[in-house]
Amino acid sequence: MIRVNLLPHREMKRAAQRRAFILAAVAMIAIGAVTVFLVHGVLASRIEAQAARNKFLDEQIVAVDKQIAEIRRIREQTQQLLARKQVVETLQSNREEVVRLFDQIARQLPDGVYLRNMKQTGNKVNIVGYAQSNARVSTLLRNLESSPWLDNATLVEIKAATVAGQGGQQGQRLSEFIVNVDVARRNSETGAAAVPGTAPAAPGAAAAKK
Repeated sequence: MIRVNLLPHREMKRAAQRRAFILAAVAMIAIGAVTVFLVHGVLASRIEAQAARNKFLDEQIVAVDKQIAEIRRIREQTQQLLARKQVVETLQSNREEVVRLFDQIARQLPDGVYLRNMKQTGNKVNIVGYAQSNARVSTLLRNLESSPWLDNATLVEIKAATVAGQGGQQGQRLSEFIVNVDVARRNSETGAAAVPGTAPAAPGAAAAKK
């Protein structure tokens, strides 16, 4: 017996193919959506972790900047304290040196020699004064050379001068001299330091003022 299939098998096959295509398309869309969601989640997690690390680094940078500023401030304070300490030590050294200088000048000053002014620049001392004779100036130079604290005594100038007397007395003819001398064994320093005042004269001699 011959059987004839009268059903629309072509249409059914096409419908089955369409259903299979739709199912495959839906599956692909679902897989794509899941993949996109997973990738987005992973990227979002990494971005959040990197943002947290960036925030931590920013906080650490701020803390380090504060520490650096504090270190600089402490360093500046230390430098200021060291500078003050150096100034105090220099002043102490200068004070002792000035006292020693006055003592040495007074010890080496012969009779008949009077000092008008002294000025110290570095280790050089400039002495201006009056003497009753040129021989007394020579004695002063020899005395200065013999001092353990003074050296290189040099006569710069000597000339005749008239010093006005006190109380209407007649002026006295004296030799005005300028002498330079070095301070030996002096601590190294820079700048000029003036030695104020006039060195005391030898016992029995009165200081003459110009």
